[in-house]
Amino acid sequence: MGVASRRIKRGRGSVILDYRRTLLHRSRIPRPPYTSLPAFFQVGILRGIRWKLPKKQRGIYIMCKKIFIAATGQHCGKTTISLSLMHLAKKRYARVGFIKPIGPKLFVLDGVQMDMDAALIASIYGLEEDRRLMSPVVIGRGYTKRYLAGEIPAEVPLESITRACRELEKKNDFLIIEGSGHGGVGSVIGINNAQVAKALNAPVIMVASGGVGSVIDAVQLNLPLFRQEGADVKLVLVNKLLPELRVETLDYLKKFFGSRQQMVAGAFDYSRILANPTLIDLSNLLKLPLHGDQQAKSRIIHNIQLGAASAQRVIDTLQDSTLLITTSSRDELIVTASALYNIPAYRKKLAGLVIPGSAPVSAISQKILDDSNIPYIKVPETTADVFRTLKEHVSKITADDHEKIDLIKLSAEQIFNFEVIDAMTQQNRRLRLRVA
Repeated sequence: MGVASRRIKRGRGSVILDYRRTLLHRSRIPRPPYTSLPAFFQVGILRGIRWKLPKKQRGIYIMCKKIFIAATGQHCGKTTISLSLMHLAKKRYARVGFIKPIGPKLFVLDGVQMDMDAALIASIYGLEEDRRLMSPVVIGRGYTKRYLAGEIPAEVPLESITRACRELEKKNDFLIIEGSGHGGVGSVIGINNAQVAKALNAPVIMVASGGVGSVIDAVQLNLPLFRQEGADVKLVLVNKLLPELRVETLDYLKKFFGSRQQMVAGAFDYSRILANPTLIDLSNLLKLPLHGDQQAKSRIIHNIQLGAASAQRVIDTLQDSTLLITTSSRDELIVTASALYNIPAYRKKLAGLVIPGSAPVSAISQKILDDSNIPYIKVPETTADVFRTLKEHVSKITADDHEKIDLIKLSAEQIFNFEVIDAMTQQNRRLRLRVA
């Protein structure tokens, strides 16, 4: 194959190290029954080793590359970055896996309890068969108390994580490991994000969001923990940048971190499409059904407006893709909005209704509402409570958010240089073991 290699004689066996850096798809390489090499072989400590492997272990071995996606806190966009890297990695590698070692958000996918973000990745990329491995530790209700009370042995969380990671490494060429929250999350069960990254021997990308000062403060708060644990933070990735300040912000951050030998790069600009919720997202938030046009459930809400003024004034002030909150007693506004929904010029502005209040909508208004097919959610809480809940909500991507997912994939191809990220992974050599 014209590949430079080095043979090291050791008793009955010989080890061949293949230094070619060209990345190959697994589909072109025979798959051996065993794919894990001993840890001492991975780190290259070969002197004095005698290889006595059975025939069934002879063959070509490809080490699985790994990357750990950490963050300075919640809502920085870790899952968006993971989704992007999954997309890019699958263009290069035949098998790409995902694991969320510590899952704080319980979700049930096909009868299996797992983290919500892991379930999202499994649904988008067809990884359902690995769902039992993708969330080895899910911190559901009562888990931390049982751990602290000694009902869960101290070593169980880390053992569960390392065992699941080993299994996924056997099945994949590239493995994305997503952390939870800031670096210290998981300390209560004895294994935080920094310790997980070190235990899994994965280089780290740390995601931060915000302006110059907030990014520096957040990174400086988290970075020492990873360094203390011996985890290798390769890159600080700045997400949700303001488009008009992107260049300036990155310039200042590179000046600060460059003097500290820390690599910095920009990720996604702030996007209303990615940040704002969909109708079905709000339906799930309120735990109430979405009535009306089900084809509009993935529509993105850009504005939330209270229908407190006159019907005419409310309609005149509608903005792009507005969710209108109006009480069940406002018959004239409900009827007007229902009628206008089927006019194209207004449908662009009016995404749907939230109707709070314990009183039912009048029979004639309800008939007009249902006939118009306008999406609506009937909520028993007060207008003030509903408005506060919706305004404070931080939208998360779901498998039904096709517009958002397509935008992320398209943008990732324009923003990220996967060659650089791929080079950060530790296993950047193809190792071949041949037994004489």
